[in-house]
Amino acid sequence: MATMKISAARENLPEVVELARTEAVFLERYGRPAAVLVSPERYAQLTAALEEAEDVAAFDAAMAEEGPSIPWDQVKADLGWE
Repeated sequence: MATMKISAARENLPEVVELARTEAVFLERYGRPAAVLVSPERYAQLTAALEEAEDVAAFDAAMAEEGPSIPWDQVKADLGWE
C-alpha cells in the first residue's frame, strides 16, 4: 500500500498508475484519505467479492424468513424449468 498527496499523484500520474498495478495507492487531500487507485484487475476482484457477500447475505435473509418452505421441485415447476 502506498500513500501520497493528490498533488504529487497529479505530477507523476503515469508512475502512480503503474504503481497501482501492484498495490493500492491511497491519495490524500489535506492529510486525509480522498481516494484509492487500484488496477482494473484488483477492482474486478473487489467488486466480485462484494457481490458474493451480498448474495450470501440475501441467502441468509431468505433462510431466516418465517413461513412454510417450498420444495425445490415445485419451484422448478413454477419457473418452467422442468
